[in-house]
Amino acid sequence: MSLYHPVKIGNVELKGNLFLAPVAGYSDSAFRSVCIENGACFTYTEMVSAEALVRKNIKTETLMARAFNEKVYSVQIFGGQADIMAQAARIVLDKTHCEVIDINCGCPVPKIIKSGAGSELTRDPEKLYQIAKAVVEAAGGRPEKGGVPVTVKIRSGWDKPHLTWKEAAQAALEAGVSAITIHPRTRAQGYEGHSDWDIMKQLVEFVDKRVPVFGSGDLFKPEDAKKMLEETGADAVMFARGAMGNPFIFKDATSLLTSGFYEPVPVEYRIKTGFAELERLVAETNEKHACMEMRKRFSAYSKGIQNGAALRAQIVHASTVQDYHDIFDTI
Repeated sequence: MSLYHPVKIGNVELKGNLFLAPVAGYSDSAFRSVCIENGACFTYTEMVSAEALVRKNIKTETLMARAFNEKVYSVQIFGGQADIMAQAARIVLDKTHCEVIDINCGCPVPKIIKSGAGSELTRDPEKLYQIAKAVVEAAGGRPEKGGVPVTVKIRSGWDKPHLTWKEAAQAALEAGVSAITIHPRTRAQGYEGHSDWDIMKQLVEFVDKRVPVFGSGDLFKPEDAKKMLEETGADAVMFARGAMGNPFIFKDATSLLTSGFYEPVPVEYRIKTGFAELERLVAETNEKHACMEMRKRFSAYSKGIQNGAALRAQIVHASTVQDYHDIFDTI
Protein backbone atom coordinates (compact mmCIF):
# COMPACT_ATOMS: atom_id res chain seq x y z
CA MET A 1 0.00 0.00 0.00
CA SER A 2 1.16 3.54 -0.78
CA LEU A 3 2.18 5.60 2.24
CA TYR A 4 -0.49 8.11 1.19
CA HIS A 5 -3.85 6.35 1.25
CA PRO A 6 -7.52 6.66 2.26
CA VAL A 7 -8.56 6.13 5.89
CA LYS A 8 -11.86 5.11 7.46
CA ILE A 9 -12.96 6.32 10.91
CA GLY A 10 -16.01 4.21 11.63
CA ASN A 11 -18.36 5.05 8.76
CA VAL A 12 -16.45 8.20 7.72
CA GLU A 13 -14.25 7.83 4.65
CA LEU A 14 -11.29 10.18 4.17
CA LYS A 15 -9.36 10.66 0.91
CA GLY A 16 -5.94 10.62 2.56
CA ASN A 17 -4.01 10.27 5.79
CA LEU A 18 -2.48 13.69 6.51
CA PHE A 19 -4.41 15.37 9.34
CA LEU A 20 -4.35 18.67 11.21
CA ALA A 21 -4.21 18.12 14.97
CA PRO A 22 -6.32 20.00 17.52
CA VAL A 23 -4.05 22.90 18.55
CA ALA A 24 -5.23 25.04 21.47
CA GLY A 25 -5.41 28.72 20.56
CA TYR A 26 -4.53 28.08 16.92
CA SER A 27 -6.74 25.65 15.00
CA ASP A 28 -9.78 27.88 14.58
CA SER A 29 -11.88 27.60 11.43
CA ALA A 30 -9.81 30.25 9.59
CA PHE A 31 -6.59 28.31 10.07
CA ARG A 32 -8.24 24.97 9.36
CA SER A 33 -9.62 26.36 6.10
CA VAL A 34 -6.17 27.26 4.72
CA CYS A 35 -4.84 23.86 5.80
CA ILE A 36 -7.65 22.20 3.82
CA GLU A 37 -6.83 24.34 0.78
CA ASN A 38 -3.26 23.08 1.04
CA GLY A 39 -4.10 19.41 1.28
CA ALA A 40 -5.15 18.54 4.85
CA CYS A 41 -7.35 15.45 4.59
CA PHE A 42 -9.00 15.80 8.00
CA THR A 43 -9.11 18.53 10.63
CA TYR A 44 -9.88 18.88 14.32
CA THR A 45 -11.10 21.89 16.28
CA GLU A 46 -9.07 23.05 19.23
CA MET A 47 -10.22 21.37 22.43
CA VAL A 48 -13.62 22.47 23.70
CA SER A 49 -14.61 22.40 27.38
CA ALA A 50 -17.53 20.06 28.06
CA GLU A 51 -18.36 22.04 31.21
CA ALA A 52 -18.52 25.30 29.27
CA LEU A 53 -20.74 23.73 26.60
CA VAL A 54 -23.19 22.43 29.18
CA ARG A 55 -23.26 25.90 30.79
CA LYS A 56 -24.15 27.31 27.33
CA ASN A 57 -21.01 29.44 26.99
CA ILE A 58 -21.45 31.21 23.63
CA LYS A 59 -17.72 31.80 23.16
CA THR A 60 -17.11 28.07 23.49
CA GLU A 61 -19.70 27.34 20.83
CA THR A 62 -17.82 29.52 18.32
CA LEU A 63 -14.77 27.26 18.70
CA MET A 64 -16.78 24.45 17.09
CA ALA A 65 -17.88 26.32 13.95
CA ARG A 66 -17.33 24.40 10.72
CA ALA A 67 -15.02 26.09 8.21
CA PHE A 68 -16.66 26.97 4.89
CA ASN A 69 -14.63 24.31 3.04
CA GLU A 70 -14.71 21.63 5.74
CA LYS A 71 -16.59 18.65 4.30
CA VAL A 72 -15.60 16.44 7.23
CA TYR A 73 -14.15 17.45 10.59
CA SER A 74 -13.94 16.48 14.24
CA VAL A 75 -14.81 18.49 17.33
CA GLN A 76 -12.50 17.67 20.22
CA ILE A 77 -13.96 17.89 23.73
CA PHE A 78 -12.39 17.54 27.17
CA GLY A 79 -13.79 16.92 30.61
CA GLY A 80 -13.45 14.76 33.70
CA GLN A 81 -17.04 13.62 34.28
CA ALA A 82 -18.82 11.03 32.16
CA ASP A 83 -22.29 12.56 32.48
CA ILE A 84 -21.08 16.06 31.55
CA MET A 85 -19.10 14.68 28.61
CA ALA A 86 -22.19 12.82 27.38
CA GLN A 87 -24.28 16.01 27.58
CA ALA A 88 -21.53 17.92 25.77
CA ALA A 89 -21.38 15.32 23.00
CA ARG A 90 -25.11 15.71 22.37
CA ILE A 91 -24.73 19.51 22.26
CA VAL A 92 -21.81 19.20 19.81
CA LEU A 93 -23.82 17.05 17.44
CA ASP A 94 -26.88 19.28 17.73
CA LYS A 95 -24.92 22.49 17.09
CA THR A 96 -22.42 21.33 14.49
CA HIS A 97 -23.44 18.00 12.91
CA CYS A 98 -19.71 17.20 12.88
CA GLU A 99 -18.66 13.85 11.43
CA VAL A 100 -16.47 12.75 14.38
CA ILE A 101 -16.14 13.57 18.09
CA ASP A 102 -12.66 13.32 19.63
CA ILE A 103 -11.94 13.03 23.36
CA ASN A 104 -8.80 14.72 24.66
CA CYS A 105 -7.00 12.27 26.96
CA GLY A 106 -3.56 13.78 26.54
CA CYS A 107 -3.37 17.49 27.34
CA PRO A 108 -0.57 18.01 29.93
CA VAL A 109 -1.66 21.50 31.08
CA PRO A 110 -2.10 21.56 34.90
CA LYS A 111 -5.52 23.27 34.94
CA ILE A 112 -6.90 20.64 32.52
CA ILE A 113 -5.46 17.81 34.60
CA LYS A 114 -6.90 19.29 37.82
CA SER A 115 -10.36 19.02 36.28
CA GLY A 116 -9.80 15.27 35.83
CA ALA A 117 -9.36 15.61 32.07
CA GLY A 118 -6.49 15.47 29.58
CA SER A 119 -3.50 13.34 30.58
CA GLU A 120 -5.27 12.40 33.81
CA LEU A 121 -7.40 10.03 31.72
CA THR A 122 -4.40 8.27 30.14
CA ARG A 123 -3.20 7.32 33.61
CA ASP A 124 -6.71 6.32 34.79
CA PRO A 125 -7.92 3.77 32.22
CA GLU A 126 -11.09 2.95 34.14
CA LYS A 127 -12.18 6.59 34.09
CA LEU A 128 -11.19 6.85 30.43
CA TYR A 129 -13.42 3.84 29.72
CA GLN A 130 -16.38 5.36 31.55
CA ILE A 131 -16.07 8.70 29.75
CA ALA A 132 -15.47 7.18 26.31
CA LYS A 133 -18.39 4.76 26.73
CA ALA A 134 -20.70 7.60 27.82
CA VAL A 135 -19.70 9.70 24.79
CA VAL A 136 -20.07 6.75 22.38
CA GLU A 137 -23.58 6.12 23.71
CA ALA A 138 -24.46 9.82 23.55
CA ALA A 139 -23.29 9.87 19.93
CA GLY A 140 -25.72 7.09 19.04
CA GLY A 141 -23.63 4.02 19.75
CA ARG A 142 -21.01 2.40 17.54
CA PRO A 143 -20.94 3.55 13.90
CA GLU A 144 -22.08 0.14 12.62
CA LYS A 145 -25.28 0.78 14.60
CA GLY A 146 -25.69 4.26 13.14
CA GLY A 147 -23.72 6.30 15.68
CA VAL A 148 -21.28 9.11 15.02
CA PRO A 149 -17.68 7.85 15.38
CA VAL A 150 -15.89 8.75 18.62
CA THR A 151 -12.09 8.79 18.82
CA VAL A 152 -9.55 9.43 21.58
CA LYS A 153 -6.14 11.06 21.73
CA ILE A 154 -3.81 9.70 24.42
CA ARG A 155 -0.26 10.16 25.67
CA SER A 156 2.22 7.42 26.46
CA GLY A 157 1.67 7.83 30.20
CA TRP A 158 2.05 10.08 33.22
CA ASP A 159 5.84 9.87 33.44
CA LYS A 160 8.53 7.41 32.42
CA PRO A 161 7.92 4.95 35.30
CA HIS A 162 4.17 5.00 34.57
CA LEU A 163 3.60 4.25 30.88
CA THR A 164 -0.09 3.37 30.63
CA TRP A 165 -0.72 3.71 26.90
CA LYS A 166 -1.61 0.04 26.51
CA GLU A 167 -4.17 0.06 29.32
CA ALA A 168 -5.61 3.35 28.04
CA ALA A 169 -5.89 1.97 24.50
CA GLN A 170 -7.58 -1.21 25.74
CA ALA A 171 -10.09 0.83 27.73
CA ALA A 172 -10.84 2.96 24.66
CA LEU A 173 -11.33 -0.11 22.47
CA GLU A 174 -13.68 -1.70 25.00
CA ALA A 175 -15.67 1.55 25.14
CA GLY A 176 -16.24 1.38 21.39
CA VAL A 177 -14.03 4.11 19.96
CA SER A 178 -13.40 4.19 16.21
CA ALA A 179 -9.75 5.34 16.23
CA ILE A 180 -6.90 6.09 18.63
CA THR A 181 -4.33 8.87 18.25
CA ILE A 182 -1.15 8.74 20.30
CA HIS A 183 1.29 11.53 21.06
CA PRO A 184 4.07 9.37 22.53
CA ARG A 185 5.34 11.79 25.13
CA THR A 186 4.52 11.51 28.81
CA ARG A 187 2.55 14.12 30.72
CA ALA A 188 5.78 14.97 32.58
CA GLN A 189 7.55 15.74 29.29
CA GLY A 190 4.91 18.21 28.18
CA TYR A 191 6.21 19.24 24.76
CA GLU A 192 9.89 18.88 25.67
CA GLY A 193 12.35 16.19 24.66
CA HIS A 194 11.48 13.70 21.95
CA SER A 195 8.37 11.65 21.32
CA ASP A 196 8.97 7.90 21.44
CA TRP A 197 7.88 6.56 18.07
CA ASP A 198 8.70 3.02 19.21
CA ILE A 199 5.73 3.25 21.59
CA MET A 200 3.58 4.27 18.63
CA LYS A 201 4.76 1.21 16.72
CA GLN A 202 3.93 -0.98 19.72
CA LEU A 203 0.46 0.55 19.90
CA VAL A 204 -0.14 -0.18 16.21
CA GLU A 205 0.84 -3.81 16.84
CA PHE A 206 -1.30 -3.99 19.99
CA VAL A 207 -4.42 -2.56 18.32
CA ASP A 208 -3.82 -4.95 15.41
CA LYS A 209 -6.13 -3.22 12.92
CA ARG A 210 -9.17 -3.31 15.21
CA VAL A 211 -9.33 0.46 14.65
CA PRO A 212 -6.98 2.88 12.88
CA VAL A 213 -4.08 4.35 14.85
CA PHE A 214 -2.95 7.92 14.17
CA GLY A 215 0.45 9.34 15.10
CA SER A 216 1.38 12.76 16.47
CA GLY A 217 4.60 14.24 17.80
CA ASP A 218 7.76 15.74 16.23
CA LEU A 219 6.30 16.21 12.75
CA PHE A 220 7.94 19.41 11.52
CA LYS A 221 8.65 18.66 7.87
CA PRO A 222 7.29 16.36 5.15
CA GLU A 223 10.17 13.93 5.63
CA ASP A 224 9.06 13.42 9.25
CA ALA A 225 5.62 12.26 8.10
CA LYS A 226 7.17 9.78 5.66
CA LYS A 227 9.49 8.45 8.36
CA MET A 228 6.68 8.07 10.93
CA LEU A 229 4.46 6.16 8.50
CA GLU A 230 7.35 3.89 7.48
CA GLU A 231 8.72 3.23 10.96
CA THR A 232 5.53 2.88 13.01
CA GLY A 233 2.88 1.54 10.64
CA ALA A 234 0.46 4.26 11.79
CA ASP A 235 -2.58 4.68 9.53
CA ALA A 236 -2.30 8.48 9.48
CA VAL A 237 -0.14 11.30 10.81
CA MET A 238 -1.32 14.44 12.54
CA PHE A 239 0.59 17.73 12.16
CA ALA A 240 0.39 20.18 15.07
CA ARG A 241 3.21 22.68 15.65
CA GLY A 242 4.66 21.72 12.26
CA ALA A 243 1.63 23.27 10.53
CA MET A 244 1.77 26.60 12.40
CA GLY A 245 2.53 29.27 9.81
CA ASN A 246 3.11 26.40 7.42
CA PRO A 247 -0.19 24.94 6.19
CA PHE A 248 1.82 24.11 3.06
CA ILE A 249 3.26 21.12 4.93
CA PHE A 250 0.19 19.15 3.80
CA LYS A 251 0.78 19.98 0.13
CA ASP A 252 4.50 19.20 0.47
CA ALA A 253 3.95 15.93 2.37
CA THR A 254 1.33 14.77 -0.15
CA SER A 255 3.79 15.40 -2.97
CA LEU A 256 6.62 13.64 -1.15
CA LEU A 257 4.51 10.57 -0.35
CA THR A 258 3.03 10.28 -3.85
CA SER A 259 5.87 11.34 -6.13
CA GLY A 260 9.00 11.29 -3.97
CA PHE A 261 9.74 15.02 -4.03
CA TYR A 262 8.21 18.43 -3.38
CA GLU A 263 8.82 22.05 -4.34
CA PRO A 264 8.59 24.56 -1.45
CA VAL A 265 5.90 27.18 -2.12
CA PRO A 266 7.06 30.66 -3.23
CA VAL A 267 7.13 33.60 -0.83
CA GLU A 268 4.21 35.31 -2.61
CA TYR A 269 2.00 32.28 -2.00
CA ARG A 270 2.97 32.16 1.70
CA ILE A 271 1.98 35.80 2.17
CA LYS A 272 -1.22 35.44 0.12
CA THR A 273 -2.25 32.51 2.33
CA GLY A 274 -1.58 34.54 5.46
CA PHE A 275 -3.88 37.29 4.19
CA ALA A 276 -6.59 34.75 3.34
CA GLU A 277 -6.41 33.52 6.93
CA LEU A 278 -6.50 37.08 8.27
CA GLU A 279 -9.58 37.99 6.20
CA ARG A 280 -11.47 34.90 7.36
CA LEU A 281 -10.54 35.52 10.98
CA VAL A 282 -11.80 39.13 10.71
CA ALA A 283 -15.10 37.82 9.30
CA GLU A 284 -15.43 35.27 12.10
CA THR A 285 -14.52 37.61 14.96
CA ASN A 286 -13.56 41.27 14.45
CA GLU A 287 -10.62 43.23 13.06
CA LYS A 288 -9.02 44.00 16.42
CA HIS A 289 -9.07 40.39 17.64
CA ALA A 290 -8.00 38.99 14.29
CA CYS A 291 -5.08 41.38 13.89
CA MET A 292 -3.81 40.66 17.41
CA GLU A 293 -4.13 36.91 16.83
CA MET A 294 -2.39 37.09 13.44
CA ARG A 295 0.74 38.68 14.92
CA LYS A 296 2.07 35.26 15.96
CA ARG A 297 0.74 33.64 12.79
CA PHE A 298 2.26 36.15 10.37
CA SER A 299 5.51 35.89 12.34
CA ALA A 300 5.42 32.17 11.59
CA TYR A 301 4.52 32.76 7.92
CA SER A 302 7.53 35.11 7.61
CA LYS A 303 10.08 32.46 8.59
CA GLY A 304 12.43 31.82 5.69
CA ILE A 305 11.56 35.11 4.00
CA GLN A 306 14.49 37.44 3.31
CA ASN A 307 14.81 40.07 6.08
CA GLY A 308 12.27 38.07 8.11
CA ALA A 309 13.58 39.41 11.43
CA ALA A 310 12.91 43.00 10.33
CA LEU A 311 9.43 42.01 9.18
CA ARG A 312 8.66 40.35 12.51
CA ALA A 313 9.75 43.51 14.36
CA GLN A 314 6.93 45.30 12.51
CA ILE A 315 4.41 42.44 12.69
CA VAL A 316 4.32 42.46 16.50
CA HIS A 317 2.91 46.03 16.37
CA ALA A 318 0.29 45.46 13.64
CA SER A 319 -3.23 46.37 14.82
CA THR A 320 -5.23 46.73 11.60
CA VAL A 321 -5.53 44.92 8.28
CA GLN A 322 -3.98 47.96 6.64
CA ASP A 323 -0.94 47.64 8.94
CA TYR A 324 -0.33 44.15 7.54
CA HIS A 325 -0.68 45.45 3.98
CA ASP A 326 1.80 48.23 4.73
CA ILE A 327 4.28 45.60 5.96
CA PHE A 328 3.89 43.02 3.19
CA ASP A 329 2.70 44.77 0.04
CA THR A 330 6.23 45.91 -0.84
CA ILE A 331 7.53 42.33 -0.90
